[in-house]
Amino acid sequence: MTNLSVTYLGLELKNPIIAGSSGLTNSIENLKALEEAGVAAVVLKSIFEEEIYLEFAHEFRKLGPMDNNLEFLDYYDYQIKKDNLKNYLSLITEAKKALTIPVIASINCTTAQEWAFFAKKVEDAGADAIELNVFVLPTNLTQTSEDNESMYFDIVSRVSSKIKIPISLKISSYFSNLGAVIRDLSFSEIKGLVLFNKFYSPDVDIHEQKITGSDVLSKDTDYKLSLRWIALMANRVNSDLSASTGIHDWETIVKMLLVGATTVQIVSALYKDGFSIIPSLIQGISHWMELNGYESLADFRGKLSLDNTTNLAEFERVQFMRTFGEHK
Repeated sequence: MTNLSVTYLGLELKNPIIAGSSGLTNSIENLKALEEAGVAAVVLKSIFEEEIYLEFAHEFRKLGPMDNNLEFLDYYDYQIKKDNLKNYLSLITEAKKALTIPVIASINCTTAQEWAFFAKKVEDAGADAIELNVFVLPTNLTQTSEDNESMYFDIVSRVSSKIKIPISLKISSYFSNLGAVIRDLSFSEIKGLVLFNKFYSPDVDIHEQKITGSDVLSKDTDYKLSLRWIALMANRVNSDLSASTGIHDWETIVKMLLVGATTVQIVSALYKDGFSIIPSLIQGISHWMELNGYESLADFRGKLSLDNTTNLAEFERVQFMRTFGEHK
């Protein structure tokens, strides 16, 4: 009998599979179905900083000229934020009542201005942990890379000063010195790092000559960037590492565990194949472990991370020289 249990963010999970933040984790019905299918934890759909401001802007356009006074707008802004937060807190509270697995709230933010307040409310609502989904697109050319990186540490510092539940940080790979940033963030107040975000990416329609959106869901080959950096950083960090993006089958989950991931987060696979894929993922991992004589995840997790493999070039080489040289 294989043991798939793992500790993530100090939380005991029955297996390493987490349902990542998405529209699928925004209702009690779906959350209960995900637990029944076998996921070990859920990350609720993010509450967005932009979502609050956009709603305010939408309502503002409907106001008449007599309502456009500063005192009224201050109240209106406060009320909208209060309603958004109330709905999100209700989701957390109801999820905690309905589920036995850990419930992780998600806050998608780009500044540290108000999120310490939201995080405290989330903790009070009963969330087991908070995942801060942070990305600062470096479009302000007057800011240095150090300026951009400091925003992440500022957000973590402000939020952690207000709450006691564990914090994970979901980041992108867009840093000038990614390895050092991952290492330094892992030694901050967080308990886990999620590598990496999948972003909306624009495309161009050359026929209509306009900007369009590209694929929203990940492909089953999109996991390799996360694989490389988890392998490179697994034994150099002071936090758990969770793999995200491009995880569609049990083989990829095993790969992530082998290079040092503690957990994985799946989203696109749930959209494409439905919740019924979860039991097959669990069965696939268990069967592979049995074939290889592993009784628990600890028996092989990190076996192929940088410090535990002699073939370092497989992780560090980025040129195509060898591949193209051998290609027929």
